[in-house]
Amino acid sequence: MHLSKKCSAFKVVLGALVLVALLQMIYLSFLSKLHGKQQRYRYSELFGSSGKKNANPEKNSRKERLRYSLSTGGIFDPSGQYRVYKNLIKSDFSTNQKPGADASSHFLALATHTSINNLHHLNSLVERWQNPLSVAIFAHGQDVKFATALVYALTIFCPQIQALVDFHLVCHSGQMASFPEQDREHFTGLEDCAAVFARLETHRDKYQNYAIGGNGNVSYPNNLLRNVARGGTEANYILVIDIDMAPSADLHQQFLALVMRREPATDEIFVLPAFEIRHVRKMPATKSELVQLYQVGEVRPFYEELCPRCQAPTNYSQWVNRHSQGLGPLDVAYTLSWVDPWEPFYIGHRTVPLYDENFRQYGFNRISQACELHVAGYRFSVLNSAFVVHKGFKVQGEFHSRKDEENRRNRLLFRSFKEGLKTKYPSSPRRC
Repeated sequence: MHLSKKCSAFKVVLGALVLVALLQMIYLSFLSKLHGKQQRYRYSELFGSSGKKNANPEKNSRKERLRYSLSTGGIFDPSGQYRVYKNLIKSDFSTNQKPGADASSHFLALATHTSINNLHHLNSLVERWQNPLSVAIFAHGQDVKFATALVYALTIFCPQIQALVDFHLVCHSGQMASFPEQDREHFTGLEDCAAVFARLETHRDKYQNYAIGGNGNVSYPNNLLRNVARGGTEANYILVIDIDMAPSADLHQQFLALVMRREPATDEIFVLPAFEIRHVRKMPATKSELVQLYQVGEVRPFYEELCPRCQAPTNYSQWVNRHSQGLGPLDVAYTLSWVDPWEPFYIGHRTVPLYDENFRQYGFNRISQACELHVAGYRFSVLNSAFVVHKGFKVQGEFHSRKDEENRRNRLLFRSFKEGLKTKYPSSPRRC
């Protein structure tokens, strides 16, 4: 009798456990279906048919423009090794820009370039710049699909990016980008702008800079990308920087005011002293904030550890010491002549010489263009309070394994490039 009661109690407990497990399965099934519906809703929000009554005409217009950009197949670069999708997705600003419109808003644009593992930096760059921006992205292999999908998602979920950023895509000539409608895995879990950047963050450590494709045999065409980004804007003046850098705050408005006070000479570019900051620090917005960090060693000249000569001609001590004299409005602090191996970051008119696209990977890609500016007769006017800052200190040992090999190859190319400048500018007395 006692044993029978125990068996009955055991059956009751077992039955209760089975019931709880069954209810849990039903609940999980409900959640899964609900999540699936949410994902289908998000997916239809991205790719819903334009024929639906409730379809968003703005999203459909953006989708159709992307379809058209991809349908062209892009164009090949002069070397025939790369395929370029210029204006893969245009910003609302560029799309709605009309002849005769207020020119001040498109007077100065920022142009930048990146691979997919650094695209997450775009968030903070747009937040700091808050004006028209042109981004050239290089993608290889499966990253071409990923880049196309995530760029489209950025322009749907991120209003500021949708408003201001023009995207261009570069891949190898043997690869083609396609409309990401069938690539649902790239959109799973994307519900807002933060989610898109969180997805991009997962790719930030996929490979080292310049070591694309795992074995490093894929050349990153940095100068081609710079030219694509430059050519993707109609602004009169352009600032070209790397995507993991940031300019000082309010630079667009300050530079416009400067040009209104004094018309730039046709042979003048405006240098922004370049710095780098420890990763843990907040990016300085003003020269006062930057100088404070500089004085305690939290900010230092760009490339100070790797190539101090590459930025030394900027004359950092003179620039920093001018802070004590009072800043006033943005203006030219002093003018310098170019000396080897200076590679400054600068604002230049859209007519300045392009970057030489033969330079790829590491070494001599920016100095070659600065050298040409010098031979072409440009003068280098250093601005008194504007600057750019790179996120993190550049240190030995963080580069990819082929860095020195690439540097040697590009050094030989630079020698040939300098000889070519003699032919290109036969009447110039300047040499690099």
